[in-house]
Amino acid sequence: MKRLFSLLAITGMMAFGTINATTIANTTTVATSTTINTTQESEDAAADQPLGFHQVLKKYFLEGGAGFMGIVLLCLILGLAIAIERIIFLNLSTTNTKKLTQSVEDALSSGGVEAAKEVCRNTKGPIASIYYQGLDRTDEGIEAAEKAVVAYGGVQMGQLEKNVSWVSLFIALAPMLGFMGTVIGMIEAFNKIEAAGDIQPSLVAGGIKVALLTTVFGLIVAIILQIFYNYIIAKIDSIVNDMEDASITLMDLLIRNKK
Repeated sequence: MKRLFSLLAITGMMAFGTINATTIANTTTVATSTTINTTQESEDAAADQPLGFHQVLKKYFLEGGAGFMGIVLLCLILGLAIAIERIIFLNLSTTNTKKLTQSVEDALSSGGVEAAKEVCRNTKGPIASIYYQGLDRTDEGIEAAEKAVVAYGGVQMGQLEKNVSWVSLFIALAPMLGFMGTVIGMIEAFNKIEAAGDIQPSLVAGGIKVALLTTVFGLIVAIILQIFYNYIIAKIDSIVNDMEDASITLMDLLIRNKK
């Protein structure tokens, strides 16, 4: 009897264990299937959602190829760096001409040339520097002061236009690189057609897409840099006009002071 009870107990334990194992396996299978379905649904939902601007830009940049796209991006980075540096420099070079002229005139009337030179030394900008050079030559006569103003005005104009030609170079270079990438992409597309021996829409469409992406990015870079370039040129013209007007005003002040 004891042996019979032992066999029954062992049989019951084995049956119970088999049922538990089957239940656990079924639960694991259901959980795995649920996880797979959830992951698939998440991926489908993510695919259905529209991509952000940066994601779209990154996608098209990678599709266009790292070669020419990287060079075009380098043109954008260098062009923007130079443009921003010029904008900061030009803004710092802008001077309130009327206020400076009035200060110089008051200093000439009260303290003479040295007081006027001190005002110019304490004022930043190319106009103050031109005033200082003109005042520094007043002992040599009005003509010498005028020559000094004209000569130093040319120097200051060169400082204002420094490195601006590089921005114009990148403006011309970016679309040219884009067009070159387009031509190379079209050549690769025709090479694939020649290798396949048949015109397949997928081969042609892929090559043309990559080719056109380089052109688009090159044009975008040129447009961005052109906006900055035009602002810089307009700012330089404004400062140069102020310099010319200030030079004439300084000569008038020196003539009146001599009298």
